[in-house]
Amino acid sequence: MSVRVYESPEELAEAAAREFVAKAGEAIEERGRSAVVLAGGSTPKATYGVLARDYAGRIDWSKVHVFFGDERTVPPDHEDSNYRMARESLLDHIRVGSVHRIRCELPPDEAATAYEEELRDFFGEELPRFDLILLGIGADGHTASLFPETPALEVADRWVVSNPVPKLDTNRITLTVPVINAARSVDFLVAGEDKAEALKEILEGDADPRKYPARLIQPPGGPDWMLDRAAAAALDESP
Repeated sequence: MSVRVYESPEELAEAAAREFVAKAGEAIEERGRSAVVLAGGSTPKATYGVLARDYAGRIDWSKVHVFFGDERTVPPDHEDSNYRMARESLLDHIRVGSVHRIRCELPPDEAATAYEEELRDFFGEELPRFDLILLGIGADGHTASLFPETPALEVADRWVVSNPVPKLDTNRITLTVPVINAARSVDFLVAGEDKAEALKEILEGDADPRKYPARLIQPPGGPDWMLDRAAAAALDESP
C-alpha cells in the first residue's frame, strides 16, 4: 500500500491523471489494451477533466476500454448518473475503444445481471482482471456502492450485484469485493476534510470492515491512496 498526499484537490487531480495515463499506457504496451474502471464523485470528475484537457494525445485511447465500478439506479441522462458525469467530463472529448455502462434504466437486479454478462463477454469466464480501478470513499467509509452493513459486502460468487442501501432508501449497482480485489491496480482518490475521520479508521484503525467497507479492498500489493491535505489531516503519519 502506498499513501501520497497533495496540497490541494487540484494537485491531486493532476497527479491522478498522470497515474491513470501511466498505468493505462503500461497495460497497452504489455497486453495490447487497457481495461479501466471509472468512479463517480467530484475528485474523479476533476481528474477526468485533466485527462481530457492535457492527455488527449499521450496514449492510444482507442485501446482503452472503460467500465464503471458502480451506478445509481437512474437513467443515463440523469444528473446523478456516474456515466453521465464521466461522459460529459471525459468521454465526449476522447474517443476510447469501448464504453461499458451499467444499464440502470433496467430494474436493479436485471441491470446487475446484464452488467455481469457484459463483463463475461469482455473477459471470459475467469474473474475479471481490470488494469486500473478508480475508487473514492464516502464520509461513512463506503467505496463504490459497498455501503456499511449492506448485503453486497458478503457476496463472493457474483461479479456485480444490486445492493439495497436502506439509509438512502434506494438500490445501487456495484462491482463486488472479489472483482475489485482482482485488479492489477486500485487507486483511491480522496479529497476533503469530511473524509478525514473515516480515512483514519480505514488506514490506521482496526474497525470492523463491515462498518468501513473500504478496508475490504486489498488487491495484490495493496491499493494506492492519493489524498489531498484536508483528507489526510487526521492521519498520525501524514506524509
